[in-house]
Amino acid sequence: MQTLKLVAVSAGLSSPSSTRLLTDRLLQAARYRLAEQEYAVDVQVVELRDLAVDIANNFVTGFPSGQLQDAIDAVTGADGVIAVTPVFTASYSGLFKSFFDLIDPAALTGTPVLIGATGGTARHSLVLDHALRPLFAYLRALVVPTAVYAASEDWGTGGDEYTEGLPTRITRAGNEFADTVAARPARRAEDDEVVPFEKQLADLRLD
Repeated sequence: MQTLKLVAVSAGLSSPSSTRLLTDRLLQAARYRLAEQEYAVDVQVVELRDLAVDIANNFVTGFPSGQLQDAIDAVTGADGVIAVTPVFTASYSGLFKSFFDLIDPAALTGTPVLIGATGGTARHSLVLDHALRPLFAYLRALVVPTAVYAASEDWGTGGDEYTEGLPTRITRAGNEFADTVAARPARRAEDDEVVPFEKQLADLRLD
């Protein structure tokens, strides 16, 4: 049985937090879907609140602590990443952005990413498309179509005839993410041999 590694990054500041709760629910949905496809899943959650001082020190010194480096390595080495942030001033939190500022711009190339956010009001839901998607597009990640925003009133509700409830959105996002992660290993084998552009030009000249 093949084992896939999922890493979730939660930027919640309180303990417990709605951000961590949403992170856990998304992980659960993805794990359930992958189990249906007979994959074993190795899960790791990175709590950024525990790394806040290390992240700040890294910007000052230029060197990550061992714990911070382990977190960076976990994210960049994952088969799939779930990234969830609280909304501060209509965007992702500074702690969330600071952590991903430390990720090499090419390190997440092609990695499936599921994005989520939490906030006190539904009016901040556009943060998913206006802030998080551009961030991970810059990092060349493969962001799944469904993102999940959870406002305070979403918890414990099932939606109505016009709007899907939070559990439905979590399940759909988790399924899309899991299916994308499961499809990646087969494509990695195809991508192992990358022909440099210069060699491609040389081959064309020979023809």
